[in-house]
Parts: sequence; structure tokens; C-alpha cells
Amino acid sequence: MGGRFDHHVVGVRGDVYPTLLRQIHDPPERLFVVGSNVAILQKRMVALVGARSCSSYGRQVTRTLARALAEAGAVVVSGLARGVDTEAHRGALDVGGATIAVLGCGIDVVYPARNRQLAEGICEGGLLISEYPDTTPAAPWRFPARNRIIAGVALATIVVEARERSGALITADFALDAGREVLAVPGEITSSRSAGTNALIRYGATPVGSISELVADLGFEVVAPRASTSSDAERRLIDAIESGATTLDDLGRVLDLEPAALSSRVTELELAGRLEAADGHYRVTAI
Repeated sequence: MGGRFDHHVVGVRGDVYPTLLRQIHDPPERLFVVGSNVAILQKRMVALVGARSCSSYGRQVTRTLARALAEAGAVVVSGLARGVDTEAHRGALDVGGATIAVLGCGIDVVYPARNRQLAEGICEGGLLISEYPDTTPAAPWRFPARNRIIAGVALATIVVEARERSGALITADFALDAGREVLAVPGEITSSRSAGTNALIRYGATPVGSISELVADLGFEVVAPRASTSSDAERRLIDAIESGATTLDDLGRVLDLEPAALSSRVTELELAGRLEAADGHYRVTAI
């Protein structure tokens, strides 16, 4: 990180060592930390993880969830990888929230390198943490070990998109082993990116529906949506529903949108609590 931010070493017996992390089976003896706000290690954290090669739907949902959680006061934790991890960190930063990136390498080795600017943004109000000392290179076997820390610091882990064999599912397993809650975002049954998340739900993970319910169920205060944040695209979609185009087929024709793009917009508004569906028809709940 070029020496721009403070470096810290936090021992397992130290006052700021994450309380929940102490409770897992094999907590790291120490954490190497870079960033401006070590005190957030004692705040309540929620992990957001998922596929590196996520869909546009996965990116949008992750960003929306991260924003809502950060606005409610949660520290958003992820792994700085491409895809869902990147969107989780960016979503928290969008609203001035705190986020922590747990690395599978030394904290002076940003991996992937394309996320160096994001890592610097995280350090402004959050942290990079690792159990590995400086100069430790990224290696495949270090990432599953890293995932136990992501799950270990968090009171809950949310999996957005994951294939049947995915690092995100390893994180979910660590969370379950630690007695933490695991939630999953339902996905299309025909998408391989959703095979892992749908399986988690089938085996008992809590499905993510409305964002307000998620935030409240995790014990955070729900922040009312800002009235001025609607984009033109969202406004057009809401107007179309209020004018009688209440099914996806109707909306696709009125708005001239491809099914994937339409589905992403509708899902984002559902998660934000602005739309709800019944029997294939949508209605506006809040604007």
C-alpha cells in the first residue's frame, strides 16, 4: 500500500481483536492490519460473498445489499476478489460506510492487482486484514484459510451467487461450524451461478427477500430509503407498473427491455422494498 496507511499487528489477546473471531475453532494468533480505523474490528460485521464471475443480477443485488447494511451501521466484510466481493466493498463505500477486506496474502500484496485502487479506498475508512505477514504471495490454498476469517468475524454470512463448488460455500460452511447465520440470495434455477445458493436454501439457509426485513432480522435499524435516489430507469419501471403493466411480459414490452436486464431491475427494487410480487403480478409498495 506504499506506506500511505498505518500498519498494525493485532494479537488474539488484544483489546481490538474481533470478539467473534476468538470464538472459532482455530482463530489466527495475530492479524496484520492496514487502515485508518482499527476500532471497527469491534463493531458488528456482516459478510457478503459470492462468485467471481457473477452476473449483472449478482452485481446489482450485492451492491444494493452492501449499501443497505452499511447505512444501517454494519461493517461489510468480504475478500477483495473480483465479482461479488468487489461489489460488496464498493456498495459500502458508496454510502460512506465501513468495509473490511480479508486477504489471502500479505496486506502489502493486493490481489487481484486490478483492485489496488479499491483497496486504497477501503483503507480510508475501513481496513485490510490478513493473518499473513508482508510480502506473503497469494496462493490457492491460502484462500480457503482466509474464508474462515471472513466467516469468523461476522455475525452472519450472505451468499449472493455461487456455483456448486465455490469458495463462497466454503465460507458458508465455516459460518455454520461457528454457529453463525447463513443467508442466500435465491437465483434462477437454470443458472449454474445459482446452483450453490439454491442448494444452501434447500438445506436450510435463510433466503434473502426484502432488504428491510434482512436488516431488521440481523438486529440493525432500518434506514428509510432516500426519496431522491430513483434513477430514470427505475422511475420508468415504477410508472409502467402503476399504469397497469404488472407482469414481466407486460413490462418487457412497454419498456423494451431484454429479460435479463428487466429481471435485474425488478429484483433490485424488490430487495429495496419498493415492489412486491403476488401470483406473477407486481405492485408498488413505496416510492
